[in-house]
This record gives sequence, C-alpha cells and structure tokens, in this order.
Amino acid sequence: MQGLLITLVVVSGLILLAVFGFLIWFSLPVFFSESNQVFSFTWRPEQGHFGILAMVLGTILLASISASLAFVIAIGLNSFCLLSRQRWLVCSLQSMLKFMAAIPTVVYGLAALFILLPLLRNTFQLGSGYSLFAAICMLVLLILPVICIILDNITRPLWQQHSLSAQALGLSPEQTYLYVILPHCKVNICGAALLGFNRAIGDTMLPLMLAGNATQLPSGVFDAIRSLTAHIALVIATDQGSQAYNSLFAAGIILLMSSACISILSRYLVGRTRLAAAK
Repeated sequence: MQGLLITLVVVSGLILLAVFGFLIWFSLPVFFSESNQVFSFTWRPEQGHFGILAMVLGTILLASISASLAFVIAIGLNSFCLLSRQRWLVCSLQSMLKFMAAIPTVVYGLAALFILLPLLRNTFQLGSGYSLFAAICMLVLLILPVICIILDNITRPLWQQHSLSAQALGLSPEQTYLYVILPHCKVNICGAALLGFNRAIGDTMLPLMLAGNATQLPSGVFDAIRSLTAHIALVIATDQGSQAYNSLFAAGIILLMSSACISILSRYLVGRTRLAAAK
C-alpha cells in the first residue's frame, strides 16, 4: 500500500510538472512576441490587439469582492452557530450549507438567469442585468458553504475546549468568540479565506453565464466584465490556431501561477502554525 501511495504521488507530481511545462512552452512566445502584446487593455482581434489585462483586472475584482463578502458572511454564520442556543436552527443552517456545497455551479447560474437577472433588468432598471454584480452574488453563494464548513471545523473544537474556562473568568460568549477563539485560529481562518479566493478565481461557469463577457475596464459593479476563465472558454469554443487562440496560453499560465502561489501560501501558513504549536 505504501508503494502504491508513493507511486500515485510521483505520477501526480509528474502530471502537474507536465502541465506547467506545457503552458510555459506555449506561453513564452506569446509573452515575448512584439506583434502580439498581451500586456495591454485592448482586446480587438479583428484589429490585431490581443491584450488580456482588462480580463486579469476583471478576474481580480470578481474574486476579491466575492471572497471578501463570503468571508464576512461566513464569520457571522460561524459565530451564530457557536453562540446560538436554538440548536434546531443551527442544525438546519448547517444542513442547508452542506446541501449548498453539493449544488453544481450551473444550477446557480440557471437560477440567476431566471431570478436575479430579470430582477436587475426589469425591477431596478440596471441595463441587461449581465454584470459584475450578478456574478459576485452567485459566486458568494458558491464559495460561502466551503468557507463556513472550514471555519466550523476549526472553531468548534476550540469552543468546546475553551468556553468553560472563559466563562469561569467572566467572559461572555461573544467576548470568548472575539478574544479567545478567533485570535487562537487566525492563521487557519486566513487559509479558509485564501481557499475561497482560489475557488472564486478558478470558477468558469458563473462568470461565463452572468458577467456579460465584455472586454472592458468596469467603472462600477453593474458593468459587464470578462474573466480569464470565461475568456478561455469563449475563445476555445469559437477559434483555434489564431493569435487570439495563442493568448489563451498566457491566460492559462497566469491562472495556474495564481493557484500555485495561493496553495503554497496556504501550506506555509499551516506549516508555521504546526511549528508554533510544537514549540
């Protein structure tokens, strides 16, 4: 069994290195080509402009706002689950979050198409409804259960361990959560936030269905944007072998490097926590 596990680890590592090598091999000519400047904000393939910076900025905005909102809501839900005395309500909420984590992404997209977008378009008169705001709303619902489940797994054992001691010292449950539980696991909480951010960056279906796919710099949350993942899906579906197609390798290496950096940072934080605990 140990030999099988080592073999699987080696094969997985080789596959990952092969993916990195493939993207680097095909993206380097794109980065250093004078006639195909991808580091610009202009995407007009018919005029020979293949800049992807507007899509990079759109991806960063979408992931940052979605992860921040989901994290704040997750902290609130986590505190409610630990402090509430209505155990039936807490169990119902946790069951709903676990159910939400199992819902496919396309279901969120379809629900937004028939509920959220008509509401933005007809009720609030906010253009077509396809916007950064619509994608953010659904991405928050997508990554919220993941962050909530991670926070619950982190904070509940600490609550069971320290709540009685804190109560004996005269701390209220709210003070125990704010001044004992959260500071004790702040590194793990940062890891949960990074995981949510990484999940938001890598999602394709919701930005593709809801964000409007306009290659522009947004001036507000109700403007349309195009993310890197949606850009890859759209270009692959419509074009192959052209300069526009070659820009996909640049987008792919940026996404892969972002995910790799976030994973390395998460592992560093966890390793530092274990080292501090050992001391």
